[in-house]
Amino acid sequence: MNSPDAAPSRLASHAVADGLVLAFIGAWWFTARSLPSYVLPSPLATLRALVLLFVDPAFLGDTLTSLARILLAVVLAIVIGGALAALGSYVPSSAYAVHRRVMPVLNSFPSIGWALLAAFWFQPGTLSVLFVEILILVPFCAIALAQGLADMDRELLEMGASFSRSRWRIAIKIVLPLLLPYLMSSVRIAYGVGWKIALVAELFGADSGLGYLMLRAEVMSDTAMVFATCFAIVIIFVAGEKLIIDPLARRFAPH
Repeated sequence: MNSPDAAPSRLASHAVADGLVLAFIGAWWFTARSLPSYVLPSPLATLRALVLLFVDPAFLGDTLTSLARILLAVVLAIVIGGALAALGSYVPSSAYAVHRRVMPVLNSFPSIGWALLAAFWFQPGTLSVLFVEILILVPFCAIALAQGLADMDRELLEMGASFSRSRWRIAIKIVLPLLLPYLMSSVRIAYGVGWKIALVAELFGADSGLGYLMLRAEVMSDTAMVFATCFAIVIIFVAGEKLIIDPLARRFAPH
Protein backbone atom coordinates (compact mmCIF):
# COMPACT_ATOMS: atom_id res chain seq x y z
CA MET A 1 0.00 0.00 0.00
CA ASN A 2 1.35 3.42 -0.95
CA SER A 3 2.21 5.80 1.87
CA PRO A 4 0.31 9.14 2.12
CA ASP A 5 3.49 10.98 1.19
CA ALA A 6 4.05 8.95 -2.01
CA ALA A 7 1.79 11.03 -4.30
CA PRO A 8 3.21 14.44 -3.28
CA SER A 9 6.71 13.05 -3.61
CA ARG A 10 5.98 11.84 -7.14
CA LEU A 11 4.45 15.19 -8.07
CA ALA A 12 7.50 17.00 -6.73
CA SER A 13 9.84 14.72 -8.68
CA HIS A 14 7.85 15.28 -11.89
CA ALA A 15 7.78 19.02 -11.29
CA VAL A 16 11.56 19.15 -10.89
CA ALA A 17 12.12 17.02 -13.98
CA ASP A 18 9.68 19.01 -16.13
CA GLY A 19 11.12 22.26 -14.78
CA LEU A 20 14.60 21.24 -15.87
CA VAL A 21 13.30 20.43 -19.36
CA LEU A 22 11.57 23.81 -19.62
CA ALA A 23 14.68 25.58 -18.32
CA PHE A 24 16.79 23.79 -20.93
CA ILE A 25 14.40 24.78 -23.74
CA GLY A 26 14.34 28.37 -22.49
CA ALA A 27 18.15 28.56 -22.37
CA TRP A 28 18.30 26.97 -25.82
CA TRP A 29 15.83 29.50 -27.25
CA PHE A 30 17.63 32.45 -25.64
CA THR A 31 21.06 31.29 -26.88
CA ALA A 32 19.79 30.55 -30.41
CA ARG A 33 18.51 34.13 -30.78
CA SER A 34 22.08 35.45 -30.98
CA LEU A 35 23.52 32.71 -33.20
CA PRO A 36 23.08 31.82 -36.88
CA SER A 37 20.62 28.98 -37.53
CA TYR A 38 23.35 26.80 -39.01
CA VAL A 39 25.20 26.97 -35.68
CA LEU A 40 22.25 26.57 -33.32
CA PRO A 41 18.68 26.39 -34.67
CA SER A 42 15.79 27.53 -32.53
CA PRO A 43 13.65 24.98 -30.66
CA LEU A 44 10.74 25.83 -32.98
CA ALA A 45 12.78 25.18 -36.14
CA THR A 46 13.95 21.87 -34.68
CA LEU A 47 10.37 20.95 -33.78
CA ARG A 48 9.24 21.61 -37.35
CA ALA A 49 11.96 19.32 -38.69
CA LEU A 50 11.10 16.69 -36.07
CA VAL A 51 7.43 16.70 -37.08
CA LEU A 52 8.45 16.18 -40.72
CA LEU A 53 10.26 12.96 -39.75
CA PHE A 54 6.98 11.47 -38.50
CA VAL A 55 4.48 13.10 -40.87
CA ASP A 56 6.00 13.86 -44.27
CA PRO A 57 6.11 10.65 -46.38
CA ALA A 58 9.46 11.72 -47.84
CA PHE A 59 11.01 11.63 -44.36
CA LEU A 60 8.78 9.06 -42.66
CA GLY A 61 10.14 6.36 -44.97
CA ASP A 62 13.66 6.99 -43.68
CA THR A 63 12.46 6.94 -40.07
CA LEU A 64 10.66 3.61 -40.56
CA THR A 65 13.65 2.21 -42.43
CA SER A 66 15.95 2.88 -39.48
CA LEU A 67 13.41 1.37 -37.07
CA ALA A 68 13.03 -1.77 -39.21
CA ARG A 69 16.82 -2.19 -39.39
CA ILE A 70 17.15 -1.89 -35.62
CA LEU A 71 14.41 -4.44 -34.95
CA LEU A 72 15.87 -6.91 -37.42
CA ALA A 73 19.39 -6.38 -36.08
CA VAL A 74 18.19 -7.00 -32.50
CA VAL A 75 16.46 -10.25 -33.48
CA LEU A 76 19.44 -11.54 -35.46
CA ALA A 77 21.93 -10.48 -32.76
CA ILE A 78 19.93 -12.39 -30.13
CA VAL A 79 19.79 -15.49 -32.33
CA ILE A 80 23.53 -15.39 -33.08
CA GLY A 81 24.45 -14.40 -29.52
CA GLY A 82 22.25 -17.18 -28.16
CA ALA A 83 23.91 -19.68 -30.47
CA LEU A 84 27.36 -18.59 -29.28
CA ALA A 85 26.26 -18.77 -25.63
CA ALA A 86 24.81 -22.26 -26.12
CA LEU A 87 27.91 -23.41 -27.99
CA GLY A 88 30.17 -22.21 -25.21
CA SER A 89 27.96 -23.74 -22.50
CA TYR A 90 26.96 -27.10 -23.96
CA VAL A 91 29.86 -28.02 -26.26
CA PRO A 92 32.95 -28.31 -24.04
CA SER A 93 35.35 -28.51 -26.97
CA SER A 94 34.07 -25.13 -28.24
CA ALA A 95 34.03 -23.29 -24.91
CA TYR A 96 37.64 -22.09 -25.09
CA ALA A 97 37.27 -20.91 -28.69
CA VAL A 98 34.05 -19.02 -27.92
CA HIS A 99 35.10 -17.40 -24.64
CA ARG A 100 38.82 -16.84 -25.29
CA ARG A 101 38.94 -16.19 -29.03
CA VAL A 102 35.62 -15.11 -30.55
CA MET A 103 34.16 -13.05 -27.68
CA PRO A 104 37.30 -10.97 -26.95
CA VAL A 105 37.47 -9.94 -30.60
CA LEU A 106 33.77 -9.04 -30.81
CA ASN A 107 33.90 -7.22 -27.47
CA SER A 108 36.92 -5.07 -28.26
CA PHE A 109 36.71 -4.48 -32.03
CA PRO A 110 35.92 -0.75 -32.49
CA SER A 111 32.52 0.20 -33.88
CA ILE A 112 34.04 2.61 -36.38
CA GLY A 113 36.19 -0.26 -37.66
CA TRP A 114 33.13 -2.36 -38.49
CA ALA A 115 31.51 0.67 -40.14
CA LEU A 116 34.55 1.31 -42.36
CA LEU A 117 34.88 -2.36 -43.28
CA ALA A 118 31.20 -2.48 -44.21
CA ALA A 119 31.72 0.56 -46.46
CA PHE A 120 34.58 -1.26 -48.20
CA TRP A 121 32.88 -4.65 -48.52
CA PHE A 122 29.23 -3.82 -49.30
CA GLN A 123 27.22 -1.47 -51.42
CA PRO A 124 25.43 1.26 -49.43
CA GLY A 125 22.18 -0.19 -48.13
CA THR A 126 20.48 -2.34 -45.55
CA LEU A 127 23.01 -5.19 -45.71
CA SER A 128 25.89 -2.87 -44.86
CA VAL A 129 24.01 -1.34 -41.90
CA LEU A 130 22.87 -4.73 -40.57
CA PHE A 131 26.43 -6.05 -40.77
CA VAL A 132 27.67 -3.27 -38.49
CA GLU A 133 24.76 -3.34 -36.07
CA ILE A 134 24.70 -7.13 -35.65
CA LEU A 135 28.43 -7.50 -35.05
CA ILE A 136 28.33 -4.79 -32.39
CA LEU A 137 25.20 -6.16 -30.68
CA VAL A 138 26.11 -9.87 -30.68
CA PRO A 139 28.57 -9.75 -27.74
CA PHE A 140 26.04 -7.93 -25.51
CA CYS A 141 23.43 -10.60 -26.21
CA ALA A 142 25.89 -13.49 -25.93
CA ILE A 143 27.17 -12.35 -22.52
CA ALA A 144 23.66 -11.92 -21.06
CA LEU A 145 22.42 -15.26 -22.39
CA ALA A 146 25.58 -17.08 -21.34
CA GLN A 147 25.03 -15.79 -17.80
CA GLY A 148 21.46 -17.06 -17.96
CA LEU A 149 22.64 -20.53 -18.98
CA ALA A 150 25.24 -20.51 -16.21
CA ASP A 151 22.65 -19.52 -13.57
CA MET A 152 20.14 -22.16 -14.64
CA ASP A 153 18.82 -24.52 -11.95
CA ARG A 154 20.60 -27.82 -12.68
CA GLU A 155 18.34 -29.78 -10.35
CA LEU A 156 15.30 -28.61 -12.29
CA LEU A 157 16.94 -29.68 -15.53
CA GLU A 158 17.74 -33.11 -14.09
CA MET A 159 14.16 -33.49 -12.92
CA GLY A 160 12.94 -32.57 -16.41
CA ALA A 161 15.28 -35.12 -17.94
CA SER A 162 13.85 -37.81 -15.65
CA PHE A 163 10.36 -37.14 -17.03
CA SER A 164 11.25 -36.77 -20.71
CA ARG A 165 14.08 -37.87 -22.94
CA SER A 166 13.22 -35.29 -25.60
CA ARG A 167 15.79 -32.49 -25.53
CA TRP A 168 13.49 -30.23 -27.53
CA ARG A 169 10.69 -30.72 -25.00
CA ILE A 170 13.03 -29.94 -22.11
CA ALA A 171 14.35 -26.89 -23.94
CA ILE A 172 10.87 -25.50 -24.61
CA LYS A 173 9.25 -26.39 -21.29
CA ILE A 174 12.14 -25.71 -18.88
CA VAL A 175 15.17 -24.01 -20.44
CA LEU A 176 13.30 -21.30 -22.35
CA PRO A 177 11.12 -20.14 -19.39
CA LEU A 178 14.20 -19.99 -17.14
CA LEU A 179 16.06 -18.05 -19.80
CA LEU A 180 13.29 -15.52 -20.52
CA PRO A 181 14.42 -12.85 -17.98
CA TYR A 182 17.93 -12.94 -19.47
CA LEU A 183 16.44 -12.86 -22.96
CA MET A 184 14.49 -9.72 -22.07
CA SER A 185 17.67 -8.21 -20.64
CA SER A 186 19.37 -8.92 -23.97
CA VAL A 187 16.52 -7.29 -25.86
CA ARG A 188 16.67 -4.18 -23.65
CA ILE A 189 20.45 -3.83 -24.00
CA ALA A 190 20.51 -4.55 -27.74
CA TYR A 191 17.64 -2.13 -28.44
CA GLY A 192 19.36 0.68 -26.54
CA VAL A 193 22.84 0.11 -27.93
CA GLY A 194 21.41 -0.46 -31.40
CA TRP A 195 20.02 3.06 -31.59
CA LYS A 196 23.34 4.48 -30.39
CA ILE A 197 25.17 2.91 -33.33
CA ALA A 198 22.41 3.21 -35.94
CA LEU A 199 23.43 6.67 -37.09
CA VAL A 200 27.10 5.72 -37.36
CA ALA A 201 26.26 2.64 -39.42
CA GLU A 202 23.95 4.59 -41.71
CA LEU A 203 26.34 7.53 -42.04
CA PHE A 204 28.98 5.26 -43.53
CA GLY A 205 26.94 2.71 -45.42
CA ALA A 206 23.36 3.64 -46.28
CA ASP A 207 21.38 5.51 -48.88
CA SER A 208 18.32 5.77 -46.63
CA GLY A 209 17.47 6.03 -42.95
CA LEU A 210 17.97 8.65 -40.26
CA GLY A 211 21.75 8.46 -40.54
CA TYR A 212 21.51 9.20 -44.25
CA LEU A 213 19.23 12.16 -43.50
CA MET A 214 21.74 13.43 -40.98
CA LEU A 215 24.57 13.19 -43.51
CA ARG A 216 22.49 15.04 -46.09
CA ALA A 217 21.58 17.67 -43.50
CA GLU A 218 25.26 18.16 -42.64
CA VAL A 219 26.11 18.73 -46.29
CA MET A 220 23.28 21.29 -46.58
CA SER A 221 24.13 22.92 -43.21
CA ASP A 222 20.62 22.05 -42.01
CA THR A 223 21.44 21.89 -38.31
CA ALA A 224 17.76 21.75 -37.36
CA MET A 225 17.43 18.42 -39.16
CA VAL A 226 20.55 17.11 -37.41
CA PHE A 227 18.97 17.94 -34.05
CA ALA A 228 15.64 16.50 -35.22
CA THR A 229 17.11 13.12 -36.19
CA CYS A 230 18.71 12.82 -32.75
CA PHE A 231 15.46 13.70 -30.98
CA ALA A 232 13.53 11.31 -33.24
CA ILE A 233 15.75 8.47 -32.07
CA VAL A 234 15.15 9.46 -28.45
CA ILE A 235 11.37 9.46 -29.01
CA ILE A 236 11.35 6.10 -30.80
CA PHE A 237 13.64 4.54 -28.20
CA VAL A 238 11.54 5.71 -25.25
CA ALA A 239 8.29 4.67 -26.96
CA GLY A 240 9.63 1.19 -27.73
CA GLU A 241 10.94 0.75 -24.21
CA LYS A 242 7.80 1.98 -22.43
CA LEU A 243 5.19 0.41 -24.72
CA ILE A 244 6.83 -2.93 -25.56
CA ILE A 245 9.98 -3.83 -23.64
CA ASP A 246 8.89 -2.79 -20.13
CA PRO A 247 5.52 -4.67 -20.31
CA LEU A 248 7.24 -7.78 -21.64
CA ALA A 249 9.94 -7.55 -18.97
CA ARG A 250 7.28 -7.37 -16.26
CA ARG A 251 5.41 -10.26 -17.84
CA PHE A 252 8.46 -12.52 -17.86
CA ALA A 253 10.09 -11.30 -14.65
CA PRO A 254 10.92 -14.10 -12.16
CA HIS A 255 8.41 -14.37 -9.33
